[in-house]
Amino acid sequence: MTEKKIIPPDTTTFPDKNKTNHNDELLLVNNRLAQQIEERKKRAAELIIANTELAFQNKEKEKRAAELVIANAELAYQNQEKEDRAAELVIANTELAYQNKEKQKRADELSIANSELLFQNKEKEKRAAELIIANAELAYQNQEKEDRAAELVIANKELTFQNNEKEKRAAELVLANIELAYQNKEKGKRAAELLIANAELTFQNNEKEKRAAELVIANTELAYQNKEKEDRASELVIANKELTFQNKEKEKRAAELVIANAELAYQNQEKENRAAELLIANEELTFQNNEKEKRASELILANNELQAFTYISSHHLQEPLRKIQVFANRITTDEHQNLTEKGKFYFDRIEVSAFHMQALINDLLTYSRTSVTEKKFENVNLNDIINKVLEDLKKEITAKKAIIEISGNCSAFIIPTQFDQLICNLVSNSLKFSTKEKSPHITIETLYTKPKTKKNKSSADYCHIIITDNGIGFDPQFENRVFEMFQQLNNKSDYKGTGIGLAIAKKIVENHSGVITATGKRHHGAKFDIYIPVV
Repeated sequence: MTEKKIIPPDTTTFPDKNKTNHNDELLLVNNRLAQQIEERKKRAAELIIANTELAFQNKEKEKRAAELVIANAELAYQNQEKEDRAAELVIANTELAYQNKEKQKRADELSIANSELLFQNKEKEKRAAELIIANAELAYQNQEKEDRAAELVIANKELTFQNNEKEKRAAELVLANIELAYQNKEKGKRAAELLIANAELTFQNNEKEKRAAELVIANTELAYQNKEKEDRASELVIANKELTFQNKEKEKRAAELVIANAELAYQNQEKENRAAELLIANEELTFQNNEKEKRASELILANNELQAFTYISSHHLQEPLRKIQVFANRITTDEHQNLTEKGKFYFDRIEVSAFHMQALINDLLTYSRTSVTEKKFENVNLNDIINKVLEDLKKEITAKKAIIEISGNCSAFIIPTQFDQLICNLVSNSLKFSTKEKSPHITIETLYTKPKTKKNKSSADYCHIIITDNGIGFDPQFENRVFEMFQQLNNKSDYKGTGIGLAIAKKIVENHSGVITATGKRHHGAKFDIYIPVV
């Protein structure tokens, strides 16, 4: 059996297929590896972009969280303010109810006093009627006394023949004296009721008692004292004259009493008029209280609307505005090379308008907060406020190469945060509205002064702040318009702004019960005068 030799193939004649396949696989692996590397690079680039976006979103979330904290603090403050206002309103309503009760008590007391006065007037009328009757009775008795005196003269002449008659007359005289004593007692009672006639009537009663006593003695000693009786008769004549004089005086007192009654009636009428006026005043006060309640309700509604506006401005308006700014910035940054010149110009205008809108919202918020923020007044040196503002504006002052001069040293009771805003707005205005030909020159002067209407100038009542500059100024016809909202007297492209800064300044000065005025001349600068009460 023969062996067969296996002859290996000639490598020079046939190619190595395994090697060729291996190279193809290696090429495919390399291509796949290159594709995977490219994919990984894309993934890495996308991961970097995602991380950048995530970092940006985290920053935005942090900003939103900080804004939320500020908004919560602002909301808590506003709720506290509402509670304080509600408490004050409750106290005011309690005080008003108490005052109404007091007024009702005063009205009841006035009605009682009027009733008492009416009763007293009737009593006085009764006393006056009794006095008239007593005067008539007294006149009748005086006439009787004159008759008795005449009879006594006749009796003295006929003494020898009429002793019995004299005894009768004496008895009648005793009865008359008893009656007179009784009447004197009654007159004393009347005199006690009529305080004005008391002393005079007492004196007259004493005189009458003396005359009656002398008359009794004269009757007892009639047999022995005819001459004395004649003297007594002459004294009786004098007494009658005195009594006539007293009657005239009583008539004068009665006339004075009539005048006093008329005066009292006039006073009663005046009191009734005052009562009517008081009723009218009470009605007017009630109307005013109702009006005040309406004004308070309207003020609460206005404050609620203002708070709603503040919330919308600080949240709902600023949020889309921030997104517009962010996305415009992203497009400008990432797609800047793909934009045409016109597109770049448009995006620049979008950014400028967005920033202007943001400044406008911030200024509106500042203006609204000057009314709703808590007004805590402190005694502050104004130079401290001015120096702080200049330090905050140091960058702008250096850029403008401005010269600022400060003089005076005043202190006043102010709201520091609002006054900081006031000085900042006015100095910023002077820097913004400066001319290109010369550096800004601003002077700030503070001094004590008094209103021109007061004659006494021994002490200061106001702190006068004067801020002047050498800027572009303004036409004098616009002196009253510069403090109005959104008033821009110059070209917006040359001098950017919202037109709210001076309105904020005026609002702050009004919060301090002060006055601000502006004077200026075109191309010759502007001057602002501020008057703030020292106390």
